[in-house]
Amino acid sequence: MKSKTIRESAVTMSMVMIPHQANVAGNVHGGEIMKMMDNAAYVVAHKHARANVVTARVDELIFHQPIYVGNLVTCHAYLTFVGKSSMEVSVVVEVEDLYKEGSRNCALTALFSMVALNAGGHPMSVPPLELTTDQEKAVFEEASQRYEANRNKKRACIIPKSVT
Repeated sequence: MKSKTIRESAVTMSMVMIPHQANVAGNVHGGEIMKMMDNAAYVVAHKHARANVVTARVDELIFHQPIYVGNLVTCHAYLTFVGKSSMEVSVVVEVEDLYKEGSRNCALTALFSMVALNAGGHPMSVPPLELTTDQEKAVFEEASQRYEANRNKKRACIIPKSVT
């Protein structure tokens, strides 16, 4: 399996926010942006694996500033780690007020863990990640440590009796 560079699967996706995406406070609903981020992470992982992928985990989802109707939202997504069948995708969301020059700012960031699946729905091997710079190697090492720390954290889904 031939290795692939980070650049080969990275994506940038943009969309203008429209009124039906707003919440009752008038801001764009966080779930709308999270869906856009998940879609960008999916595209990156799918391009790398050239197979179906699913979201297994979302870490460090941070809302840095609100987004409003009419803003241009741009997701930048790229791989930070590749294991046997799983991949970590970093997604950075920029927001820009199209009426103001120089108004582009970071609005959200998150790390998505994606798993490649074969036709039977089972995890499958993906190509290794080719790291070309010292910065890419450092980011990969950090992500590798996160992967190991999170590997055994999968918890049973238990609904407390008090809510049923």
